[in-house]
Amino acid sequence: MTVIKAIRQAMGPCALAVALGAFSQPALAIVEEITAVFRPDPANPMSNKFINTTPQSGLCPWHVPARCEAVNTFSIRNSAFRAYSSGPIPAYPDDPRKSAYFKVPSDFRDLQVTHRSTGRVETVQMRMAGIGARWNAPVSVWATAGLGWSHYWYGAPPPCMPINYIAAAVNFALFFWIVPENAGACSVTNGLVIERMSFSTLEYGYELRTPNPLGMDTGIYDGSITYTMGPGGDLDFGDTMIPDDNVLTFNFTLSVEHVLKVDLPPGGNRIELLPEGGWQAWLNQGRRPARLFRDQTFVIAASSRFKMNLECGLVIGNTCGLRNGVGDEVPVQIAVSLPYGLRDQFDQPVDKLPLRLDGVGTELFQPTHYVDNRPAKLHFEVGKDDVGEMLKAPGTTYSGVATVIWDSEV
Repeated sequence: MTVIKAIRQAMGPCALAVALGAFSQPALAIVEEITAVFRPDPANPMSNKFINTTPQSGLCPWHVPARCEAVNTFSIRNSAFRAYSSGPIPAYPDDPRKSAYFKVPSDFRDLQVTHRSTGRVETVQMRMAGIGARWNAPVSVWATAGLGWSHYWYGAPPPCMPINYIAAAVNFALFFWIVPENAGACSVTNGLVIERMSFSTLEYGYELRTPNPLGMDTGIYDGSITYTMGPGGDLDFGDTMIPDDNVLTFNFTLSVEHVLKVDLPPGGNRIELLPEGGWQAWLNQGRRPARLFRDQTFVIAASSRFKMNLECGLVIGNTCGLRNGVGDEVPVQIAVSLPYGLRDQFDQPVDKLPLRLDGVGTELFQPTHYVDNRPAKLHFEVGKDDVGEMLKAPGTTYSGVATVIWDSEV
């Protein structure tokens, strides 16, 4: 019996990328691009996470990379951002919104990403996890009773948390704070009158929750999320500091690069069905075999869901058949066993699961982690009653062709 394997891999390598792409934007908008990729790692098969590939800038890569890594934070600096005070800022204003005030969307919000080819939609969650800027004003204005001007800029006013870094000169400073999840506003009060102040950069960190890439299609997913900026907006700098732009959009590109690979050993595509222990019991004692069978090992690597189909050179019922030279036919039952880490559609282990022409039962296999070149088996069997029919034509050879297909287009 000849068995031909076939693998159908959707769209080549599977890639999930969150990208800030080329979307039309409203006026007065800042646009950032976020990219991430999932690529199975044989050295770490249990890791089912996207790797953030967005280029970093600002504080974390340029000044304190070790500190940022220690608190799982990274930064992006946008030097196009501008905000200006609407008038003089009195000393010790009666409302924190009249001084240096920063409130960002630190709660997780949903955004949808859509596969470019299949249209499949997945949900990503994003929150802003850090905020910083360059403010331009005399640094001395921030000194208050008992505290030096840099106390809160180097540290952080609650509920923000410090990264413990500041760069400053006489008339400006760059700062960055960590923003906990669902934090409120963080503000600093000036101790002297500020005649005018501006922000000439905006710096932020963010945190993502991405879908399990093992359940996603190979290819690229796009999506975006938009935040408002200005008094009362998602990014709120108080009532005094008014940004030039009133919208901040993140465009995402997620790339998923899956693996589905099956290897048969040399000669593994030719299957000889034999009784348990060979033909000696029949030849010497006339004992009819209970069955003819062969278990064929193969090696599979898989990081994505897939299905298995069966095609037959000779169809008998819902399976393939064998025929001898005089036209006698018998069915052969074919089944599959898959390694640990691959589950069926009911989240059950796969052990001698029948392969049928109608595909019922093998419509979905789902990895729980990246399965990297693990042994599996195809099972071929002619049952006792059909073996009895074959023995009515001694000396003839039964043969047939079955094609087993591993298909990632689920």
